[in-house]
Amino acid sequence: MALIHSEAFGLFSFIVSKTRNAIQFLINKDIAMKLISFLLNQVSCYGAVHGNRVLNLTPILGDQAPDLKTLIAKKMFAQAAEALSKHTPDLLFDDLHLLPVIPNPEKILCVGLNYHDHVKETGRDLTEKPAIFSRLNSSQVGHAQDIMRPPESHRLDYEGEIAIVIGEGGRRISEADAWKHIAGYACYNDGSIRDWQNFTTQWTAGKNFWRTGGFGPWMVTADEIKPGQTLTLSTRLNGVELQRATTDMMIHSIPRQIAYISTFTPLEPGDVIVTGTPGGVGNKRTPQVFMKPGDVVEIEVDAVGILRNTIKDDVA
Repeated sequence: MALIHSEAFGLFSFIVSKTRNAIQFLINKDIAMKLISFLLNQVSCYGAVHGNRVLNLTPILGDQAPDLKTLIAKKMFAQAAEALSKHTPDLLFDDLHLLPVIPNPEKILCVGLNYHDHVKETGRDLTEKPAIFSRLNSSQVGHAQDIMRPPESHRLDYEGEIAIVIGEGGRRISEADAWKHIAGYACYNDGSIRDWQNFTTQWTAGKNFWRTGGFGPWMVTADEIKPGQTLTLSTRLNGVELQRATTDMMIHSIPRQIAYISTFTPLEPGDVIVTGTPGGVGNKRTPQVFMKPGDVVEIEVDAVGILRNTIKDDVA
């Protein structure tokens, strides 16, 4: 009789435990999934942010997805949420060495001149199609890492932007289907060395100095932001707001950008599209404003968070 009672109690405890986990999993599905990449003991890892703590997903899901790009490609967001419901986040977010959200994208494609006030301040003409340029992985840093001012030029300018991370890859994606191809959103600082950008009509050099851009602090999964939801973007330098815009002010919408870019190149999971900066850049202010060592620059997107970086001189 005691044995039966013991077995029944054990079964009851098992059911209660599973039910609790299932309920917690459902609760977590309603909490914004914030995913990051970071270094831990010099090893590249990725994890889920919960409050001010982080669950390292690499030892849990790493056999199936060694990095965040692979997790996105394999559509393992449910597994990440389940892991967050079953394991206690034990890392402090502020203690981590954060990497760009996707440290190893195949492509970083940026949209230029995508807000009317920025087009006006640059004196350029509107274009029927988006202006596209590329950034290299090495040109960016993660949240709370130093943006480097190169010795070749002190004309280091900020550009607050919204980055989208591609989830479902594709070619010739229609505008109507574009939202389905987004894995998530992040903040981006398209830091630019203005004189090098304008030496020629090609912007590549000025947009790709080592560690001049910022990408973070995390990726908020797309299910937390409705398709077409108006997002507010702002840029602050040392606490002073210098840029503010909303996504409904874009010349080329996010779906149009995805459709256009996927026409000339296949988009892959983990690819990054940086969607354009509004007016108020430092190069076009009177007097001009450029970032210098010790400055703190913040890019905020209301539904995402705040990307914060300090400026430091790059030693030749």
